Amino acid sequence: MQQILWFELILKAAAGLTLFLIPLTSIKITGMQRPDTGFWPRLLGAVVLGIAAAVFVTLNFPDARGGLGPAGLIPINLAGAMAMIAPLIMGTAAPTRRGRLFILANAVVLLILAFLEIAHI
Repeated sequence: MQQILWFELILKAAAGLTLFLIPLTSIKITGMQRPDTGFWPRLLGAVVLGIAAAVFVTLNFPDARGGLGPAGLIPINLAGAMAMIAPLIMGTAAPTRRGRLFILANAVVLLILAFLEIAHI
């Protein structure tokens, strides 16, 4: 189970840090629709970094209160995947094929992580 949590920590930290530091560039590279400002992507990056930090606390200090374990990550991953899949189904996900494939790949990874965490609870 710890390997799954470490993988999720690295994945979320990388995504969060990228969105936090270079929000508009990362959106352009992935083929998403470019917002007017980098505020919302940067805010999302900060939230994802916070989730990664909570997982880090759980892994390094198992007796500490306030960490985020698999039971908390399951609904986060499922909600994130659903939020990505719904616009794909409606056809409003991204203006480019690269963006739609990026969203689909992220949704699949989140679903796999959620199902692996469900299997190991």
